[in-house]
Amino acid sequence: MNKSIIAVCTLAAACTVGMSGCATMGDSADVYSNLQTQREQTVRMATVESVRGVTIDAGNGQPNAFGAIGGGLLGAVAGSAFGHGHGSLLTGVIGGLAGAVAGDEVQGRLERHHGVEITVRLANGDLRAITQADDGQMFYAGERVRLLSSGGVTRVTL
Repeated sequence: MNKSIIAVCTLAAACTVGMSGCATMGDSADVYSNLQTQREQTVRMATVESVRGVTIDAGNGQPNAFGAIGGGLLGAVAGSAFGHGHGSLLTGVIGGLAGAVAGDEVQGRLERHHGVEITVRLANGDLRAITQADDGQMFYAGERVRLLSSGGVTRVTL
């Protein structure tokens, strides 16, 4: 096998592994970053008014080319393995394009996860809505919950 093909495959694999590290569960009420530990939080009690499922886009709606680049590289290498001369070039280009589309779609799906929007009523009657990752914790209308707030981040817990 050609050394350049091995190098490209290695680079594409490294990009794919690197992208998987971008996935985060920072939206969960049960996950704290190192910077959030040992910090005082304001605690308020509230009553759940409603809960609805939402989709959280960890990519923040911004385009990210890593999936397309990684998929394109893998597709180009795989496609160029077929045929000889111009045929190999053509299948490499087609494989690269197909890989880029597939890689972009895969990355988009990996960046989305289930969440919940919890609307609560504070003691003074004000309504607040907090969105966080759906980590399996169930909240029900009428249930008393705690709002933990620090540095502009609020999470809902029981």
